[in-house]
Amino acid sequence: MALEDSHVRRAAHLARLAVSDDQARGFVDDLNRILEMVDQLQGLDTEGVVPLAHPLDATQRLRADEVTESSQRDTFQYSAPAVENGLYLVPRVVE
Repeated sequence: MALEDSHVRRAAHLARLAVSDDQARGFVDDLNRILEMVDQLQGLDTEGVVPLAHPLDATQRLRADEVTESSQRDTFQYSAPAVENGLYLVPRVVE
């Protein structure tokens, strides 16, 4: 599927972007090259290729999931204008 100026202009309109004629032609050329590359990739035999989550075979070191701070809720809520049952009360915005 080849893109045309009208496709780029429509996408620019939907995104509320101002695009000049020269820019639209450049985008059409760039996007058509990208689509050609995707077509080439779709033609590759990927049978037996395991999908990757990350190109490097690395694991992330994680810290232990444990509480490291004491609860300071009472301290923080002391200066709040309105609190009830440990929750901050705020004015209704949507009716």
